[in-house]
Amino acid sequence: MKIAIIGYSGSGKSTLAQKLGYFYHIPVLHMDTIQFKEQWQTREQDAVKTDLKKFMTQSSWVIDGNYSFAYYQERMKEADIILFMDFPRYLSLFRAFKRFWKFRGKTRESMASGCIEKFDWDFILWILWKGRTRHYKLQYKSICQHYPEKTHIFRSQQDINSYLNSIKSL
Repeated sequence: MKIAIIGYSGSGKSTLAQKLGYFYHIPVLHMDTIQFKEQWQTREQDAVKTDLKKFMTQSSWVIDGNYSFAYYQERMKEADIILFMDFPRYLSLFRAFKRFWKFRGKTRESMASGCIEKFDWDFILWILWKGRTRHYKLQYKSICQHYPEKTHIFRSQQDINSYLNSIKSL
């Protein structure tokens, strides 16, 4: 099984990826772990793509994150399931703040080593506006329209919980 989780920052992509990886006993890749070096330094795109391509050769995986430069279309095509986290911007902001509060001063498992959890104005602006431009909205809409049979859209925690309950009952 191959699962791609995409969507807005702060919506819970990494948490859901961890739960699904544990449930299905399959490896999980958080794209942020290969996108960044220590202290939030961006890695070269070719290095990110090399790491991602290697991970994608496995027979099963969960990949959470967007990064359209890194085999985005290939990930969506190969995925058996696409989960789109379409949470409202203020809910995403609230969830990101809760995450910051929980991990302040630490590095999350879903982040690259040495990337201490932060919640600054740049990130707030990303969650509220920059990460929700027409370009990104059209990109998500295109995926949902191109792969409707394997795409699930989550707009709330209740949607996620219902999905998780439905797969547990299979």
